[in-house]
Amino acid sequence: MLVCAEGETFGAFTSSKPMRKLLYCFCAILITFFSCYAGSAEQDKAFTDKYKTAFEANDTPTLESFLYTQGADPAAVGFYKMMQSAEAGGKIAKIELVALAPEDAAKAAAPQDSPTGGKACLTLKPIKKLIITVETKSAEGSSSSKTENFVAEKDGKLVIPVPGPCK
Repeated sequence: MLVCAEGETFGAFTSSKPMRKLLYCFCAILITFFSCYAGSAEQDKAFTDKYKTAFEANDTPTLESFLYTQGADPAAVGFYKMMQSAEAGGKIAKIELVALAPEDAAKAAAPQDSPTGGKACLTLKPIKKLIITVETKSAEGSSSSKTENFVAEKDGKLVIPVPGPCK
């Protein structure tokens, strides 16, 4: 049952101070949630815009600055750098940051085979996935490739975590 106004009730609920406090707390939580979400959308756009600009300009140092390498396997760092610059200079047809699906979260949490043997785990817990589609056109035809990277947040900055030894 709902409280309509001071003194009016619908059903079993009556206007009371504990109920008001609960309502105020709920409203504050909603406002905080939507404020954080709005900031996140701006952060996502800034991240994808900067990445796209660096990629299309073949700006390798800026592309490498997106990688979070603390605690990462050196061989994995080299592999990630190579993969980031492999198609750099091309035209990005589509770039987006998407929420992790349950299967993505499970994949990100699972140990992976390390290029140097053994198992490797992501050094930060991902919160999103970066999906990039690059289209290449030439006289011989056209092709399209799609890459995906997990994205985490470290100190308020979005980064691409590079795997390191599992702990």
